[in-house]
Amino acid sequence: MRVLIYVSIISLLFPFVVYGQNGHELIFPDSAGWTNLYEGRTFSFQLKATPGNQHVVFSLLDNELSEIQFDSTGNFSWTPSYDLVNRVELKKEFPVIFQGFWADGSRVRKTINFTVSHVNRPPQIEELPVFYVKQSTRNTYQIGSEYVFDPDGDPIVYKSMPSQMPEGLTLNSQGQVSWTPSRNQFNALKTNPVTIEFIVQDQPDKAESKGKFKIAQTQLDLPPEILIVPGDSLFTIKEDETLNLKLYLSDPNGDDNIKTAGFVASDSRVPAICLKENTPLQYEFTWQPGYDFVEDTQKKLSFDIVFFAMDKSNNRTQRKINITVLDAENIVLKDGLQYQKYRTNIAAAAELLQTLDENQKKLNVDYKKAKKGKKNRSLMNASLGAVTGLSPTLLETDQSKVVSTVGGTTVLTLNTLEATQVIGKSKDEIMDRIKINVDIRNRVQGAGDDFARKYAVKTTRRGLEFEKDIEKLRMVLNDQRLVLLELDAYKKNTQLLSNKDLKRTFPDFTEEN
Repeated sequence: MRVLIYVSIISLLFPFVVYGQNGHELIFPDSAGWTNLYEGRTFSFQLKATPGNQHVVFSLLDNELSEIQFDSTGNFSWTPSYDLVNRVELKKEFPVIFQGFWADGSRVRKTINFTVSHVNRPPQIEELPVFYVKQSTRNTYQIGSEYVFDPDGDPIVYKSMPSQMPEGLTLNSQGQVSWTPSRNQFNALKTNPVTIEFIVQDQPDKAESKGKFKIAQTQLDLPPEILIVPGDSLFTIKEDETLNLKLYLSDPNGDDNIKTAGFVASDSRVPAICLKENTPLQYEFTWQPGYDFVEDTQKKLSFDIVFFAMDKSNNRTQRKINITVLDAENIVLKDGLQYQKYRTNIAAAAELLQTLDENQKKLNVDYKKAKKGKKNRSLMNASLGAVTGLSPTLLETDQSKVVSTVGGTTVLTLNTLEATQVIGKSKDEIMDRIKINVDIRNRVQGAGDDFARKYAVKTTRRGLEFEKDIEKLRMVLNDQRLVLLELDAYKKNTQLLSNKDLKRTFPDFTEEN
């Protein structure tokens, strides 16, 4: 009865209980919606377990959320970061596996699905530079995105405060300020600069922030202005791509007051010659990183470039951009290596063709000798049948002809018949070799022509099929029948073949690298 009462009390106090074996349970909070969390808001609770008279150690299994703090006594705390859920999906589930170990060896696990909701943050406004104006001139000032931005990436809208606006001054929804001050307004700015307040509102939640900027009379010498085209501040290019920027300079005190322009890069490998002066008011920045800019162990590299302009009074203004260079495959180097493979295999085929042609001539000579040698061998066999028992005879008229008889056996050496090369060789055997030689040559010529023609253009050598076709060509060059011809497929000529020689053998061969 007491056990039932105890269980009933636990169920009332902690209805969200995970039951394990032998009465071991994990006890979680029981409030409705306790698993619904929000970015930037801290949530904490104390995980408990029963039976309470045993020591239990808590832990998280496969936790990938670094913001979660959870100790072995069950203290849980989590402040979801603002970048955990983006502004489009609004909500996102994150499963967390809790685990309890009791002293008696029991273990209980439970997965809790926390739902984190996106929290909108208002726009952020940094301190804005002074807006200097000139008299009786339309002055335009664009509030830059480096000073006003939304941390969530929401679109923003600028709103003016009419009570703060001087007569004639306008602020549009994109943050552009325009004003043509009258003479009296301009003179008043000399002693009393105007501070303009405005509102920035994000969309669609319409969270607002208030900012301000100061309007002052132009001094005797204002710094130059720089306009960079394209107007982005972040650029991403590959190692083999070219970044081209145009810089347009102006000076409120007159364009002839501009002295010089230049840049400073945080990476010293960007040379100063990248900035070219087209006119005193127009510069062009052209730069290509090159394949060695990003290390092989890196995928990308980012750095800053600050462009500056100075007037004759050394007043300086600057604009900063960030460049991210992505690692790219060195196509030039790869094409060079692939071309070497292309030429090497074409040269191997041409060398084998030369060897086969030389062997063909030799076989033709042997064949003619074999036809003539058959008749001479018949005459020789007939004459040798009657010389058994003769004493050795030396013919003084021809020192190369010797007939000796030992134990009834006659040995004859005839230089004129070249017995070691012709006598004993079958005419049919030589003809078979001639046929094999011709067949192998035709196959090598055909395979070489196809290979030279198919991969004459470097773009075709970049695919995987190029390597496969090299293997096919090598199989033709390594014909097993070369052994019958007593030839070596890997025999190299003492004289290297020129491109002209290869072109003569394979007309479709290209010298393009």
